[in-house]
Amino acid sequence: MRFLSLFILGCFVQASYAAAIPDNLEPLAPPPPFTAEPEATTDDAEITIIKQTELTVEEFRSGGKIYMIKVTPKIGASYYLIDERGDGKFARQESLDSGFRPPKWIIHKF
Repeated sequence: MRFLSLFILGCFVQASYAAAIPDNLEPLAPPPPFTAEPEATTDDAEITIIKQTELTVEEFRSGGKIYMIKVTPKIGASYYLIDERGDGKFARQESLDSGFRPPKWIIHKF
């Protein structure tokens, strides 16, 4: 009895699998060739590193304009000067974290 029920179940599975495959399938196009070199970008971002005796200054430029400066003192934590509006006035930030924390409420547990 067990063998007969497994045989019938197997026939149903095979029939449903055969019915699910369409007849008009086309092969996929071959993938593009892999290149190990990074792609050339049109962004002309530059980083200038200035080492002084007491600190290191990294200037980040895009389009010839400085948008961020990272200052790393010899003693102490590094900080950033960021031009948020693009007007040349830099504001100090202790890290690149914006501090925005969206609320996380549990709606439903499974």
